[in-house]
Amino acid sequence: MWGDYMNLEIIAKIAIELGLNPENIKSAIELLLDGATIPFIARYRKEKTKNLDEEQLRKIQKRYDYLTKLEERKLALESEMNERNN
Repeated sequence: MWGDYMNLEIIAKIAIELGLNPENIKSAIELLLDGATIPFIARYRKEKTKNLDEEQLRKIQKRYDYLTKLEERKLALESEMNERNN
């Protein structure tokens, strides 16, 4: 579900879509990638995410997962197309 990396372009896109601060989104994703659960982050890591609630965190998680998979798929298709052209 979660990649081992953070794409700052994806974070910026989510910030625009959800109208949130990119730094808060980055902090939330870091915590999620480290294995923290959404309820834990919402209750005990408010200082890092500037009080993002569970609903906002779920939206961030869903969009990050979707956009990361989409980016991975794009890269795979580009690679496949390059191999066919060579």
